[in-house]
Parts: sequence; structure tokens; C-alpha cells
Amino acid sequence: MANQIEVLVDRLLQKRVLRRWTRAADRAGDLPLHQLRGQRARARALRRQIDRLIHVADARLTLPMIGSSVVRRPMGSDWAYRPQLWAGPLDAPGAAAVETKTAFGDEVTVFHDCAVSELTVRQVRNTRETDLAPFGLRMDVFRFDGSFLSLVVGLPQAGVNGLGRRHVVRMDAIVEMEKPLEIFARLNVRHGPNTEQIVRELPLKAQEVFVEFDLAYTKLNEKRVEAMWVDLIFEGPEMNQVILRDVTFSRRPRAEL
Repeated sequence: MANQIEVLVDRLLQKRVLRRWTRAADRAGDLPLHQLRGQRARARALRRQIDRLIHVADARLTLPMIGSSVVRRPMGSDWAYRPQLWAGPLDAPGAAAVETKTAFGDEVTVFHDCAVSELTVRQVRNTRETDLAPFGLRMDVFRFDGSFLSLVVGLPQAGVNGLGRRHVVRMDAIVEMEKPLEIFARLNVRHGPNTEQIVRELPLKAQEVFVEFDLAYTKLNEKRVEAMWVDLIFEGPEMNQVILRDVTFSRRPRAEL
């Protein structure tokens, strides 16, 4: 009973507050300036808290859910991962005139050699029913006077532990773009003083966009594997918008012959 009374009182107070601010908005055009300044200050303070609530509510109620760990795992996979940028909100969700070596979260870094950056990068919320990743990454490229643009995606230690030449590493992606361009993925595996590299072009016209890196064709020293990361290289990105709706990684042991 007490809870019902509290809910009723809260609704009545909310109606009173709403009527008060409705009247204030209606009278704003005729208020003396010194009163209007006070009203504006109180309205801004109230709006900050309302915006905070809406932001959190949108994040929690919009599907797919933030932190979703649903990853398409090829049969036999012993590890799968979605980088944090596509799984959860970043503290700094975007930037304009992005300089080279700008990091977005702990795992993704932008590299380019432009003299003048006209690159905008922003984390966006995915809302389509088909999306498994809560977030995507949007890049808007205007004039581009450099020779390369790449995203470096660092992979966690869990994907490195036990990595060997028997493994096939796979990257899946959902990519949207305003006009066609080529995207290459380069897998890097550091072992001791050496780094093995494998380059694949993303089949952007295919129904499923993925590439696989077979470590059997490398000189990987399995006892000294230290780190693994992927470079996404964008060829001819000028005057284009590219959205990476999802990027996931997995690995599986190759079938024994």
C-alpha cells in the first residue's frame, strides 16, 4: 500500500512540474531579461539530468544489448572475440580532424600520413534487428592527401595463448560504404624479435564478409608468440563514408590430414 501511495504522489508531483515548465515556456517571450536568465539557468540544470537519464535509458533499452558477447563462431573454434569498440560504449565516442595514432578505446588506433586531417571517426549505436554488435564505427573521409589510412585492432592475450601453426585465424565483418573501395586485412603475430604477416582482401561483394589467415604457411615460433593484431587498410578512402557495423575474430585448429 505504501508503494502505491509513493507512486501516486510521484505522478502528481511530475504533473505539477510539467505544468510549471509548460507555463514558463509559454511566458518566455514576455519575461523581463533578468528573470529569463534565471529561468534559463534552472532549465539547463534540469535538462542535463534529463539528458543523462535518456542517454542511459536508450543505451539499456535499445537492442542489441550493450556488452553483447554473441559472436558467430565457426565450427571447432577454440576462441572468439568482439573488440570492445563494437561491444560497449567508449568514454570518448568520436573525434574530428583525427590525427594519426589517435586511439579509440584500448584496442583500436587510427593511423594515416595526411598533412591535413579531414577525417572524422565516431562510434555509433547499432539498432537493426540483424545486428549482433551493439555498436559500430563510422569514418567520414573528406579530402585525403595521404598515402594510407588504417585501423589497428589489438587482440587480447586470450587469443594469443596456445596459438600455433595449426591454427586458422578468421575475421568477420559487416561493412557499409557510400561508394566502393578496397579494404585489406593484415594479420600480425609477433614472436620474439620477428613478426609474421598475412594479408587478405575483404570480399566486400560477398554475402558473408570474412577472411581467414592460415598460420601453417608462416615461420611462426610457437614457443615465443607474444602478441597478435590486425591492420585494416583502406585504399582510396577520399570523399567516402565507411561504417564497420561489426568486427569479430575467432580461431580454430586446422583439421589434421
